[in-house]
Amino acid sequence: MKMTMANVLLEKKNHIGYVTLHRPEVMNCFDYATLCQLGEAVERIHLDRDIRVVIFTGAGDKAFSAGADLKERKMLNEMEVRRNVKKIRDVFDAVANLPQPTIAAVNGYALGGGFELMLACDFRIAVKGAVMGLTEVSWAIIPGAGGTQRLPRLIGEARAKELILTARKITAEQAYEYGLLTKVVEKENLMPSCEALAHEMMQNGPIALQQAKYAIQQGMNVDLQTGLAIEAKAYELTIPTKDRLEALAAFSEKRKPQFTGE
Repeated sequence: MKMTMANVLLEKKNHIGYVTLHRPEVMNCFDYATLCQLGEAVERIHLDRDIRVVIFTGAGDKAFSAGADLKERKMLNEMEVRRNVKKIRDVFDAVANLPQPTIAAVNGYALGGGFELMLACDFRIAVKGAVMGLTEVSWAIIPGAGGTQRLPRLIGEARAKELILTARKITAEQAYEYGLLTKVVEKENLMPSCEALAHEMMQNGPIALQQAKYAIQQGMNVDLQTGLAIEAKAYELTIPTKDRLEALAAFSEKRKPQFTGE
């Protein structure tokens, strides 16, 4: 399966969905058309039960995404700016709420909205020397696509304030030290590393993967008892599945289970 739009590519291979921001000539910046196309790709992934893990990346070797298209932004009136900000927030929320595990393959600059897309993913693997940051306050605005909320939940309030309020850019190596990244790799190892993580997850039951992700995300910001109730409901959904029975049968027969997502 391949979905080619002007600014976003979606491809499916071996149960992995690959989403590529395809504006390398402008460092994969987000204009309104790109946001709409990304939203369409994410919606299609959400509905595709055959996609078990999703990898997001940018075209070229310079940038994952350098954020908002400032040339477009300069031409917008206030209503259009509000439209764009709402769209990027909605699309990144949709990325964060995908049932499948998601990996950001950060191949270069990840600034502003590009950094926020990275934050909306479950895992982040970056190339050595990649530069990233939430630089919005230097443009007299603030992160508007989840950055002020997702970053402190990931690395803590004090460090998030430091990065956001200074508009500081950091390297992939610093981001790894902060706990932002899963791994930092050589450029040629970026996609193989992302695919290795994807395949490690895909050895497990697809429904279980999704329900475990759901339980973690929904339980993060509630009290323990509510979180345990969420976990119990998520567990219930795995009990009647064919995959659960297949796992037990494979164990008895001393073979590798063949999961189908049913």
